[in-house]
Amino acid sequence: MLFCGIDLHSNNSVVVILDESDKVIYSRRHPNNLEEICGALMPYQSQLVGVVVESTFNWYWLVDGLQAQGFQVHLANTTAIKQYDGLKHRGDESDARHLAHVFRLGLLPTGHIMPKEQRAVRDLARKRMQLVQQRSTHILSIETQMDQQRGAHLSSNLIKKLSCNDIDAMGLEAMASLAMKANVSLMQSTDQQIDLIEKALASHCRHHPGFPLLKSVAGIGDVLATVILLETGSIERFKDVGNYVSYCRCVGSIHTSNGKKKGEGNTKNGNRFLAWAYVEAANFAIRYSEAAKKFYQRKKAKRNGIVAIKAVAHKLARACFHMLKTGEVFSVERCFT
Repeated sequence: MLFCGIDLHSNNSVVVILDESDKVIYSRRHPNNLEEICGALMPYQSQLVGVVVESTFNWYWLVDGLQAQGFQVHLANTTAIKQYDGLKHRGDESDARHLAHVFRLGLLPTGHIMPKEQRAVRDLARKRMQLVQQRSTHILSIETQMDQQRGAHLSSNLIKKLSCNDIDAMGLEAMASLAMKANVSLMQSTDQQIDLIEKALASHCRHHPGFPLLKSVAGIGDVLATVILLETGSIERFKDVGNYVSYCRCVGSIHTSNGKKKGEGNTKNGNRFLAWAYVEAANFAIRYSEAAKKFYQRKKAKRNGIVAIKAVAHKLARACFHMLKTGEVFSVERCFT
């Protein structure tokens, strides 16, 4: 049996193949060319137990291509893999060799490889979030310019309705007017793209059985239901509710000994988009659900507002896991009592 590790970079990949005794059978650097990398692995395909690829920003093309050629591919969770601290020298070859070595020992921490089609829709939802953030940047810029030029404050809702003619009517200096018009034009263009993306996401998600279930939760509307549904993927990939809420970053990460704090784990391990979605849902829940509000107030009285919101988010994440698992609608009593 053979084990392969690939240290993936932006423009090249180091491929290392080990046998059962950790002997290097193959080691070479290749340009990021799918045909060339597959060609290098083909002579060993029948003996390869699997191919480990680093979970870097650009893994899609390589993992999809290897899977299409029939290779068993594993995505390495690089933040959870630790190299031996006593190494005097480390390089790309040693990193690839270490991936194959850990895989051979059965100790490889892996990431989830979402199917290509589902991944494309999920990434479209992430693009929407990026555009919303950019739109907010332009709105804040216009607010600042209004304060600077006229000493008057406009709400974000009024700013969204501004046109270039409205800015001309303000009688600003030419340069200030041009700057504000640039923000308005970009804001309007971003709005159009957000609308197009939201329509595409709605047509895809609203027919999913989990979508109405998530919308039955206090604090979760169309946008948050879409994000949670797409970022979660198949709920069956989570062994139990503890794994899911940990993936959503809704649990603490503290190391203790004899009742004293000794350190922290990797608090950023998990899905930051789900973490954001459940915190947003928690903020809405305490506004519109009396049971959620009372639970939040009890937690806030003991600690502080941030911890209390995270506690509400934790409750909502647990509820969503069980709902997606069983197909039952949300019960506020079971969630917060």
